[in-house]
Amino acid sequence: MKFLIINGPNLNMLGLREPGIYGDRSYTTLCQLCEDWCAEEGIECELFQSNHEGVIVDKIQEAYGKVDGIIINPAAYTHTSVAILDALKAVAIPTMEVHISKVSEREAFRQISFVSYYAVKTIQGMGFEGYREAIRALKKWLQS
Repeated sequence: MKFLIINGPNLNMLGLREPGIYGDRSYTTLCQLCEDWCAEEGIECELFQSNHEGVIVDKIQEAYGKVDGIIINPAAYTHTSVAILDALKAVAIPTMEVHISKVSEREAFRQISFVSYYAVKTIQGMGFEGYREAIRALKKWLQS
């Protein structure tokens, strides 16, 4: 089983960016944790981060036929990108959406998630642990 874990804009700045919301751990730490959690579950993973919407769309399209599942934190593109939604629908790879913060309790403009129209499940507000939950939930969903 192989997962593609995609992180959107500004997540490469974790640890520096608004630590009161996102914590003080780095993106490098998040990547290491995801690799470790996938290994514990017997899952191969590829991690990817971009600040550019089109590059994320390209990565999703390239995943067709190569991965069993996608875990995505689209970050700011959550609320704006029909293109990412359409790419996910086009490749039809089961997808979990994850957010470090609890976006449902944040600004009004963050209340819409285009990705949630396709995602099997959305996990939010669990910090980095949300990725572990997404890995486990996606594995379980794929095995059922």
